[in-house]
Amino acid sequence: MQILVLGIGNMLLQDEGIGVHIIQALQNRFDFPPGVELLDGGTAGMELVEAMMDQDQVIVIDAIRSDGEPGTLIQLEGSEVPAFLQQHLTPHLLGLTDVLATLTIAGKTPERLILLGIVPHSMELSVTLSDPLQAQFDSLVAQVAGKLGEFGLAPVPKQAI
Repeated sequence: MQILVLGIGNMLLQDEGIGVHIIQALQNRFDFPPGVELLDGGTAGMELVEAMMDQDQVIVIDAIRSDGEPGTLIQLEGSEVPAFLQQHLTPHLLGLTDVLATLTIAGKTPERLILLGIVPHSMELSVTLSDPLQAQFDSLVAQVAGKLGEFGLAPVPKQAI
């Protein structure tokens, strides 16, 4: 089984960079079994097609604008993801939507697609997360690790030195 954990976002725009921050935290805190790939997708768009093409499962982590309070965690799976992206705004709406459409046309969509998002508080110029997102940070890291565990590929916490 091949699982891609993809964090997207711009780390210079405060909460918009949550996906990348989560990927960095996962790399620092855990060792991953074979079959799990972590990818800092940054602000890439169509460049992500190749990375997502032959994956069995893809977990995307991103800031998602919705009606929820800042820091609200959002989890969507399968067909819920493109439907949600068409109704709500994510800073990467067009890029991610285009990538998913391209994968569908190519017949290379992942068997399972999961979007783990969080409602941002601020998109101001800053490299630190806002307080509402910082308060939920460990919960989002645990959510990603838990999803991998559901697939039988649980990460192993790194030993403190």
